[in-house]
Amino acid sequence: MVLGLVTAGLIAAGTVLGVSDSPHPGGADAVAHAPPVQDAIAAPQDPTTSSTPNGVGVAWVVAENRQHGTTAWQITGKQSATGIMGFADHVDAVRGDSVTVRVSTTAPSFHVDAYRMGYYQGLGARLVWSSADTPGETQPSCKVTFGINMVQCSWLPSVQFGISAAWVPGEYLLKLVGADGEQSYVPLTVWDPASHAAYVVMDGVLTDQVFNAFGGYSLYQSASGCAPHQYPCSGRSRVVSFDRPYANSDDNGAGGYLGLTYPLTRFVEEEGLDVAYWTDITLAEHGDLLTNHHMLMSPGHDEEWSQSMRTATVKATRAGVNVAFFGASAVLRKVRLQPSPLGLDRQVVNYRQPTADPLYGIDNAEVSENDWAQAPANQPASTLVGASYIGYDHTSVKALVVSDPSAWLFAGSGLITGARIPGVVAGDMQAYDRTAGNNPPDVVILAHSPVNIVDRPERRYADTTYYTITSSHAGVFDSGTIGWIPSLADCPASVKECPAPMMRALTANLLRIMGSGPSGDLYPSVANWRKIAS
Repeated sequence: MVLGLVTAGLIAAGTVLGVSDSPHPGGADAVAHAPPVQDAIAAPQDPTTSSTPNGVGVAWVVAENRQHGTTAWQITGKQSATGIMGFADHVDAVRGDSVTVRVSTTAPSFHVDAYRMGYYQGLGARLVWSSADTPGETQPSCKVTFGINMVQCSWLPSVQFGISAAWVPGEYLLKLVGADGEQSYVPLTVWDPASHAAYVVMDGVLTDQVFNAFGGYSLYQSASGCAPHQYPCSGRSRVVSFDRPYANSDDNGAGGYLGLTYPLTRFVEEEGLDVAYWTDITLAEHGDLLTNHHMLMSPGHDEEWSQSMRTATVKATRAGVNVAFFGASAVLRKVRLQPSPLGLDRQVVNYRQPTADPLYGIDNAEVSENDWAQAPANQPASTLVGASYIGYDHTSVKALVVSDPSAWLFAGSGLITGARIPGVVAGDMQAYDRTAGNNPPDVVILAHSPVNIVDRPERRYADTTYYTITSSHAGVFDSGTIGWIPSLADCPASVKECPAPMMRALTANLLRIMGSGPSGDLYPSVANWRKIAS
């Protein structure tokens, strides 16, 4: 699901960071291993906030990113799909939780290094904890459930650790390192239920999982392959489970995190912003806590939403919480969560056809659907997002074209009408649908970018939109493209027109305005879509 074209800048940026400075004697492939470092380093979390040119800052994030960073989190060397792989029994965790990782490897032994992702002097992460060396084993094949084609692994536990005070809230990559150089990731988010941070960065793990084809099946793919032009495959999964690794091709086990969330994480941490970290499962389970914050950020590819996620987000916007959808196809598919043998909300259900869902006619509020606009939900994504999904182009990257340079988003940029920011618009795309009768009022089209859409030869545009809610003054921003977050990453030297400096400036404008309270207090939306060519 992570497009090499979109994430090329990020990968190149990782290359620029240099050779991995492994904390283990002899390098990442050495058997000798340092003792566990849990609880060795934990920065005091000073909650003092301040206004900065790029948003609401907080002292503890600044202090955290001054700690010793490392590039050892990066995967080095060519990796095979089965050399080492694993999954955790938690997608997100809080202090006091115990997390178990299940690992299958051809290596005689392995260890786990836990890295908190951030900026850290540009090195990208900090080592927080390391396991002892553990005997390796090849775990059994994972069962495919007949009828729903769900792949779920019944593997034995390999490594267990507790979430102590050393695990500062944030996004983590657990790096599995085999004795013979085998490496892969297991993602984990550590969050704080007591947080009142200005910003919430929400990692879209539901979408990562439904595109995960480990074991041959995903909500889009069948092990037997797809018929020509059949999308999704008829033999696909109806339910997918977090009780399995991510396919190794998906960022070496990290799902879509490195390409579609990490550049935003790196940016907010570099700027020392007052940030909390969630997953969309956190939103589904604890959405009432969203009103403790000023802004929810949905990065990357975030198309799978449950009813509880949407209900909580709508309620929060009515209370003045701003939302920024930094991807495209947001809130497209309606899913529901159910437990696996390892815990609550570890299976994602989507039958696509509501009448095929076993809950149809029993609990229609939870019935899964191909599109939120379908009955019985009848809730188009645009009523929340402000724009509609129009399709995708996974073969090229287009320029973001400014249509309203007077808007607050472009303040200080010097951009004029028609100005082009190259290398931004890619992948899935959104547009304002002028024919729809249920759009939010007063939608502003900030950028109107010509694009190519697969199987749609007519000329199309991707729209960057913004609207405010009259009652609460909350603002809702939609980037219109999956390419916004990848465009924050450094570009390789070969790229002559790198979008990163300008896109960081625009993102800083967005965070500064939306991080301090309802954005409509300062910038209420005034519809301009009638003036923009369709």
